[in-house]
Amino acid sequence: MHWKGQTPQWRSVQPFGRAGEVKTALILSSTPEPKSFVAGMAATSQRVLAEEGYEVIHSDLNAVGWNPVASASDFPERNNDDYLVYALEQRAGVAKGTISPDILIELEKLMKCDLLVLNFPIYWFSVPAILKGWFDRVLVSGTCYGGTRFYDRGGLRGKRALVAATIGGQPHMFGRDAIHGPISEMLSPLLRGTLAYTGMDVLEPFMAWHVPYISQKAREKIMIQYAQCLRDINTRDCLKLPSLEAFDKALYPLPRA
Repeated sequence: MHWKGQTPQWRSVQPFGRAGEVKTALILSSTPEPKSFVAGMAATSQRVLAEEGYEVIHSDLNAVGWNPVASASDFPERNNDDYLVYALEQRAGVAKGTISPDILIELEKLMKCDLLVLNFPIYWFSVPAILKGWFDRVLVSGTCYGGTRFYDRGGLRGKRALVAATIGGQPHMFGRDAIHGPISEMLSPLLRGTLAYTGMDVLEPFMAWHVPYISQKAREKIMIQYAQCLRDINTRDCLKLPSLEAFDKALYPLPRA
């Protein structure tokens, strides 16, 4: 399920980790139906990556009733009681260990992992609200990003991220001259504005097309393809982004040599 003709620029990456080193994968899944295709993808993620030698952690957001709402209640001890600047309170809360325990648990999982896999259905050209809320609350300022600590200087550099999602549309609906335009543009706030922004190497996504409307046999074929995608994770291309080395302190492009 590659879609190279519809993507921005992608680059090859080298396998990560030393020989014999146990890597950790965090599977982050979101689906309101435990028997859904997305749930099956999450199960496949766990099984295949374990077979590939990963220590696997799974956060099933709907199953645990994840709270997606960023609010003052995330900070039992406030740095500023008069006015809430969420990012600044995140920094203080992490430094003091006083941030909400559910955030701290997920942040510890994130910081431990080498590979983040996201399994979810596309909702309105985006992620489900519960998953968006995980990003809002867990990708904390000061740890994951801050100042000019983004892209190749982000706090999560060295980690990889794979988006593996279901979508009701078909491949011909997405592309340069297609009705919905390139799917890479649809996913840019996630791929670039969230995952790459925090420093992760963003692997070429896997899209399970038209899943609600195809036969069981076709679904099984997609799941086999997804399992192979996971086995080939080290050969999957990565989103190509500019390095901050190519920009000055004010983030103007430096003259090319």
